[in-house]
Amino acid sequence: MLTKNQGIVLSKLKYRDNDLIVKCYTKERGVVSYILRGALKAKKGSNKTIYYQALSQLQFEENFKTNRVLQGINEVKFSYIYHSVHSNIYKSSIALFLSEILTNALKEEERNESLFNFLEIALQYLDTTEQFSNFHLLFLLKLTRYLGFQPENKNIEFPYFNLESGIFESFNHNIYSISGENLTLLKLLLGINFDALDSIKINAKQRREFLNMLLHYFELHLDGFKKPKSLQVLNEVFH
Repeated sequence: MLTKNQGIVLSKLKYRDNDLIVKCYTKERGVVSYILRGALKAKKGSNKTIYYQALSQLQFEENFKTNRVLQGINEVKFSYIYHSVHSNIYKSSIALFLSEILTNALKEEERNESLFNFLEIALQYLDTTEQFSNFHLLFLLKLTRYLGFQPENKNIEFPYFNLESGIFESFNHNIYSISGENLTLLKLLLGINFDALDSIKINAKQRREFLNMLLHYFELHLDGFKKPKSLQVLNEVFH
């Protein structure tokens, strides 16, 4: 059945000599994998690989069959054209990192329009802003809301946050209780929007340590989640 859909590219994988398997988070169906026959030898038409860069935002006609693991795409175009995400080395490092996170974290094959809208708008903000060194931190924190383990902001004045339970606590319960600079930054980021990021001033060491804490938080709440291989590249770029 031919239907219209929108998608955000999560990953791509070479298959055989000339084919690509592309995983997208789609507006209508959640996570879907598509096979693009001859994509690596095509010079024109819908299979140009330029469409399938990390986090590209696409609009396409799909040939969807419920009993098929790999779906087909007939026509594709950009629903939003990035101006800097793929050309700016710093932003492209963030995009690669976040695409790996999303590939790992998003598994559901069902419609979640609010999550799709969040991804779409947040990535367009990354494309247009000049204050992006902390973007990925707030992005991951906001993503937890859609994945079901957003930090509870009740008792935010308490001096500890428990990564395992996701709540603020009045005393140190166990090895998962955090305090200090990571706690201060967590409290600063909770509840703000992307356009307020320029008010958050942290150095590279603080950014790296807070990111490691966030990734540990994801590991505790998502089965099978692993730290992205692109983490090292991201840390080197934002050293």
